[in-house]
Amino acid sequence: MNSSSLAAAKAYLSAQQLHAGNTQTAAGAGPQADSVSGFGEVLADAMQNALETGRQTETQAQSLVRGEGDMVNVVTAVAETEVAMQTLVTVRDRVISAYQEIMNMPI
Repeated sequence: MNSSSLAAAKAYLSAQQLHAGNTQTAAGAGPQADSVSGFGEVLADAMQNALETGRQTETQAQSLVRGEGDMVNVVTAVAETEVAMQTLVTVRDRVISAYQEIMNMPI
């Protein structure tokens, strides 16, 4: 329960920082306005982050098997990977739901 609360807080902070960065970039106008990332880029970054978290989890598990790791680090890494995957699945479900709503709109 605490890990999901912590993950939610981190996600909120990350989204807030992303929004603050986009607001500052858009307010600057000019050449900086082109650097605002789109939804696809944000989604790709989130997927890349989830993959990297998974790789770190595998590395922690392998070090534990070799006798060099710590069980607490492995459990923490697995929990972080689980939260990252749940976040991606939730975003995917919301995108599909939004797409279906758009498709059902009358023209």
